[in-house]
Amino acid sequence: MPRTLKRKLKTYQTSLGFYDQAVAAPSMKAALDAWGARSNLFHQGIAKETDDPDIVAATMASPGVVLRRPVGSDGPFTEHSELPTDLAGDEGKTKARSRPKKRPARRAAKSSRKIGDQDARKAAAAFAREEQRRDSARRKEEAARARRDKAVAAAQAALDKAKRDHQARVDEIDAERAVLDERAGAEDARWHKQRIKLEEAVRRARG
Repeated sequence: MPRTLKRKLKTYQTSLGFYDQAVAAPSMKAALDAWGARSNLFHQGIAKETDDPDIVAATMASPGVVLRRPVGSDGPFTEHSELPTDLAGDEGKTKARSRPKKRPARRAAKSSRKIGDQDARKAAAAFAREEQRRDSARRKEEAARARRDKAVAAAQAALDKAKRDHQARVDEIDAERAVLDERAGAEDARWHKQRIKLEEAVRRARG
């Protein structure tokens, strides 16, 4: 049995970009991996474990899946959240201000809800499946990146070789041109001497 199944899931929360994000994971490291964070958000003070019953219930229903809600709002966390209303401009702000806030009518009832052992095991198993799916997607992405890098390297190597071959041909042509220029110079010098002699012979012949 995978080790993940033996570890109790906890709910972690952070704010990244336009969204508050929450995830049920067995550890802070697993939460950071799920968020795709490249630094320790917990050490930076922008991520924490939460025991908010609404958030815990939502994340435990989809372990390992990152849930979102517009940053700064108190709405429910969902897998597909809309952007914050203040990004829609003044009109969106006006609507957001005029819209009455929903009152958490059943919050007190949810506060008494606890995750049972069976639910915890199911949540851990679901997290393991989500983690495997995410790892598989990451491996596929890394494999695709490796193929792209290999193709780029091969294309660059072909280009570099073609440049070297071209330069070698240019150098060879330049060398041949230098030899021809030298022969042409020698021919000009020989002809100059011969022409002078022959012209002198013509003048003598004419008397």
